[in-house]
Amino acid sequence: MAVTYKPQLNYVDFRDLTEQIRFQSTEGKIWFGEQRMLLMHLNAMAAFRREMVNSMGVERAKGFFLRLGYQSGVRDAELARKLRPHCDELDIFLAGPQLHSLKGMVKVIPLEIDIDQETGEFYGKLEWIDSFEVEICQTELGQMDEPVCWALLGYACAYTSSFMGREIIFREISCRGCGDEKCIIEGKPAEQWDDAEEFARYFRADPIIEELYDLQAQLSSLRSSLQKQQGQYYGIGQSAAYNKVCKMIDKAAQGKVSVLLLGETGVGKEVIARSVHLRSERAESPFVAVNCAAIPPDLIEAELFGVEKGAYTGANQSREGRFERANGGTIFLDEVIELTPRAQATLLRVLQEGELERVGDNRTRKVNVRVIAATNESLEQAVEEGRFRADLFYRLNVFPVKIPPLRERLEDLPVLIEHFLGKFHSEYDKRTLGLSDKALDLCLRYHWPGNIRELENVIERGVILTDNNETISQEALFVVSPPTTESSPTDCVDPGGKVTTGGPESSATGHWSEHILGANISLEEVEETLMREAMERANQNVSKAARILGLTRPALAYRLKKSGILAET
Repeated sequence: MAVTYKPQLNYVDFRDLTEQIRFQSTEGKIWFGEQRMLLMHLNAMAAFRREMVNSMGVERAKGFFLRLGYQSGVRDAELARKLRPHCDELDIFLAGPQLHSLKGMVKVIPLEIDIDQETGEFYGKLEWIDSFEVEICQTELGQMDEPVCWALLGYACAYTSSFMGREIIFREISCRGCGDEKCIIEGKPAEQWDDAEEFARYFRADPIIEELYDLQAQLSSLRSSLQKQQGQYYGIGQSAAYNKVCKMIDKAAQGKVSVLLLGETGVGKEVIARSVHLRSERAESPFVAVNCAAIPPDLIEAELFGVEKGAYTGANQSREGRFERANGGTIFLDEVIELTPRAQATLLRVLQEGELERVGDNRTRKVNVRVIAATNESLEQAVEEGRFRADLFYRLNVFPVKIPPLRERLEDLPVLIEHFLGKFHSEYDKRTLGLSDKALDLCLRYHWPGNIRELENVIERGVILTDNNETISQEALFVVSPPTTESSPTDCVDPGGKVTTGGPESSATGHWSEHILGANISLEEVEETLMREAMERANQNVSKAARILGLTRPALAYRLKKSGILAET
């Protein structure tokens, strides 16, 4: 349905937008919804713009600021849809101009707006009053020959294009920055502009940047090829703790020494093991990974060292084991602590003599295999308890490497997140806008007991639950808010929903849903109880209650009216 803006009507109230602003002065953060914001001195932005123009030239600087505004517009279009789900097209669209005003960038006066999302038709004409870009150009660059509101224009193009689901281009038809009386912008579908293609080039990197990217891509390809040849692959990480591990592995990789990888579950021990193999002279030979805990104890010897036909019931043919398959290469024994006593004895012989006997055979076979073992338990303690051979422990412990948990290398978290986002974007054929600032902040404060494997699972969940061109919220990452470094050590909730209470009762751990379902409490009762409690804590302030529940004010108000709670209050 077509909607037309009429100037004589009152400009729609935007308190729903102002209520999204939260100042956390003790944390040094400002939040707008789930996005972290900044307050900057205008003269600092003016100096930045002057530097960009002087170093890149006007045309390239214009493209840079258009793209800068474009990114902000995409984010705000997503926010507008979430904040006004029950409003008409015009009210939702006007959130963009209102956000521009709210952020102190410019006062926007709509002159004419025609919207029809069903047909894709759009026309907009708006006036910008007191544009921050005009002001900084007047103080730093003087009067320009062409319109100067570049970032504002990029925002308008992105916001409207995202809102309409098609490319909409805005142009400044007059600008105070180049001597006109007013700043007026006009927007319509790209195909209705004669110079649309010429204007679109501003949203692409300029030729020099493209050339640099091409050179970087070639350099990256050469480095990748060299790394593949030399085997210098250590997974993802740039932190000091992770680099220390990589340097240790680099020293051990060229030799034949056995390596023992220590660390919590999910820290990436197999990735490191493959790195050792790729960096060694055995890189062209097989790499065989074995999870000892996943093989039944009565089959572990046959799986590792092979079996002869008739050795036991079911052994219908002779077959080689994992060590023979890895001959000339590397075998990775994960959870080596799970080996049976007989398997430990055979492994010791392989390490000492370089030979083995298949199960049910009396002939020895020579094998040349490098052993990399891993465990997340203490082998020393297992030796003291009699669960692991001391002589085997000493053979494996020649070169121990402790891989740090994710919580000790949080500076690697952003690059790991980008890696997994790329992986799952490709796997699920979608493109999100990445994590919201608040979601990233939560990830940086979470202790990650499952380490990188848990992070990978969390990011996959976030990509699945988030639509294209939307940011991944903290609710999409975690079922409930996980404990962070700021949480009480005696009372926390993990992403799986487990509630743990400290003190003498800490052994009584359960899932909150079990208590609710066991008491035959309906979903409506749960929702009503949560809303009543939130309203009580917020002293009947709907906006505060919405923030407590992680909802927008309109969404909570709708639920309160539906349940009758709002009428009671």
